[in-house]
Amino acid sequence: MGLLARAALIGLGAYGARAALRMVRDQPRAKELERTNFRGRTLTLAGGPALAVSASVTSALGAGDPRTAAAALAAGLSSGAVGLYDDVVGARPDQKADKGFRGHLRALREGRVTSGLVKIAGVGAGAFVAAALLPNRRERGRFGRAAEVALGAGVIAGSANLMNLLDLRPGRALKAGVLVGVPLTATRAGGLAAGPVGASVGLLPADLGEEIMLGDSGANALGALLGVSATARTGLFGRAAMLAGIAALTAASEKVSFTKVIERTPVLREIDAWGRLPAAKAAPSAVTEEAVIAPPAVSRTGVPPEPGQVPAAQLPTSGPGHVAEPAVPGAAQVVDEAAEPVVKRPAGKSAKQASSARGEVAAGGGPGDAGAAVDADHATDVSPAGPAAEKPRPRARAPRRTAS
Repeated sequence: MGLLARAALIGLGAYGARAALRMVRDQPRAKELERTNFRGRTLTLAGGPALAVSASVTSALGAGDPRTAAAALAAGLSSGAVGLYDDVVGARPDQKADKGFRGHLRALREGRVTSGLVKIAGVGAGAFVAAALLPNRRERGRFGRAAEVALGAGVIAGSANLMNLLDLRPGRALKAGVLVGVPLTATRAGGLAAGPVGASVGLLPADLGEEIMLGDSGANALGALLGVSATARTGLFGRAAMLAGIAALTAASEKVSFTKVIERTPVLREIDAWGRLPAAKAAPSAVTEEAVIAPPAVSRTGVPPEPGQVPAAQLPTSGPGHVAEPAVPGAAQVVDEAAEPVVKRPAGKSAKQASSARGEVAAGGGPGDAGAAVDADHATDVSPAGPAAEKPRPRARAPRRTAS
């Protein structure tokens, strides 16, 4: 297959994946595919079956012979189907407790068949059928052919599982698919990888935008198809080497987090974060401890405040009247529309006396009182604002009783 034909397959894979995504989203039961990702955003698993169908069909178109095309369809569609089953059924409460291979085996001993076990069996069966369908590259005996099929099935199933382990952050699995698939498109069996690469590129913007996620359906299908492409170009020893590498990475994933390794490696970290949405920053709802302690640079009047003061511009406001939440419990703040200068309370004077000394009209203090009272040690000697700050009235005496 020529270079132009492979480029056309990449484009067809991208277009087919986006078209399949729209079709899956329009299905009546598409609501069942909605999930919440690691940042709490609601998205859909529709990207998984969309990628599985488009990548499998276009990979078969680039196979070059009927047996290889059937191998691509068997691996891609079976992995996508059982992965989708696990995505839907595995989300049920009775299935969530059985996680990992040990959990699935424990459930089987108890007489229960988990969705994860169905997925493992389905991916393995599809991988074995695909490996058996791939043409025999060299004339080997019965034992040699059986060894090639077994190793090829291990590579295909292991690739599906390894890609699923990478699908933990937006776009990570699709980026890995492109990085692995592009070199494969330049090989003799490159037509098998062209369609999956195109499908990955087509869905990458939606995955990075946290609109979709692949789930087990898409990740398993993508890994299985890349495994078929790699298996089709190698013989006995090549498949053994690839299976050893896949097994080593899978075993390492049980001890080391791939996410932590990526974050600690600068090149991998940059590739992994490229195109991803920035982390949302929560807006503070009140004066935080750091905002109170840190010395402000300039007040709203342009005059640098003295130490221990909080200018009115740094106090949070809300709605008309700008009633700010108190920096210290029990001290309500009212920030006026006009810029208020910072008021520093002289030692031994009340808020009203300090305000009157500057010719201000204040009954119970303004924003400067909280700033003067709250220092690095978080003193709480703030006079409450409003009527409670006024001078207490003398208690009314009861009328004297007179002898009648």
